[in-house]
Amino acid sequence: MRVIFMGSPDFSVSVLDALVEAGHDIACVYCQPPRPAGRGKKDRPTPVQARAKELGLPVRHPVNFKDAADVAAFQDLNAEIAVVVAYGLLLPQSILDAPQRGCLNIHASLLPRWRGAAPIHRAILEGDNETGVCIMQMEAGLDTGPVLLRQETEITAEDTTALLHDRLSDMGADAITVALDTLDQLVPEPQPEDGVTYARKIDKAEAKIDWTRPATQIDRQIRGLSPFPGAWASLNGERIKFHMSRVTDASGAPGEVVDDFTIACGDRAVEILTAQREGKRAMPVAEILKGLDLPKGSRFD
Repeated sequence: MRVIFMGSPDFSVSVLDALVEAGHDIACVYCQPPRPAGRGKKDRPTPVQARAKELGLPVRHPVNFKDAADVAAFQDLNAEIAVVVAYGLLLPQSILDAPQRGCLNIHASLLPRWRGAAPIHRAILEGDNETGVCIMQMEAGLDTGPVLLRQETEITAEDTTALLHDRLSDMGADAITVALDTLDQLVPEPQPEDGVTYARKIDKAEAKIDWTRPATQIDRQIRGLSPFPGAWASLNGERIKFHMSRVTDASGAPGEVVDDFTIACGDRAVEILTAQREGKRAMPVAEILKGLDLPKGSRFD
C-alpha cells in the first residue's frame, strides 16, 4: 500500500522498519521537528527522522497542521492510508480524511483503558495484570476510534516501563503489518463507554518516593518510572534513583535500610536491584555498594 507514516520517538522506529520490510510504499514520513537537546542545546532530530534518513525516505516535520499549505502537501501525497504511532500531535479532520482509507493508530494499551499520553507508565503504576496494543481507526477524539485489532501481553513483576515499551513496540510493528494485510476482513469494534481511563502525562513530581506507602505501590512506582524520570529518594543529601526492585517481607521503619539495599516501607519492604547515583549511570546494586556506605539502619528520605 502507499502509506504515510507518522511517528516520532524510539517506540515508532520498529513500526517504520516493519512497514518498509513488508514492502509498503512509504510516501512520506512525518515526525516532530528537531528540538534542542544535550549540553550544547543543538537541534536533535527525533529517532524516527534519523531512521527515515538512513532508509532514504522523505521527511516532513510541520509544527502543526494549521497552515493550509501543510494540509495541501499532505493531501497531495495521495496515500491509501496513514499509519500513526506516538506522533505527538492531535490530527485535524482534514488530515484524518486525506488518505483514501483514513488513518490507523497503534496505541500501547488495551483500549478504552489508558487513552492518552503515558499508557505504558500508567499500566505499571496502577498494577494492571495485562496490557497490549490496539490498531485503531482514528477519529477526532483522543484515542476514541473503533478498534480493528488487538494483541495482549502479561505485565510481570519484573517489567519496567523500558522493558514493556520495547515489547509493545515490537507487538505494534507485528500488529500493523497484519492489519494492513487483512484490512478488508477486519471489522471495526466501537470502544465501550465503560472502562475508559486516561493516561495523563508523567509529572516529575510523581517520582519522589514516600516510604510510608505500601511496598507493592513503591515497587510499581520504581518500575513504572524506569528509566525516566526515575523514582528517587535522598540519602545523606544525595539523590539516588531506583530503576528495578522487588517486594520482600522484611520490615522496619519507613525508609530504613534493613538489609544490604532492602528498604522498609509502610508495609513490608522493597529490595533494590538497580539504582543510579548522582552523575553516574544506572547499575546493579552490587556495583553501587562497592562505593556507597549503606549500613543497616541508614535512612532514605
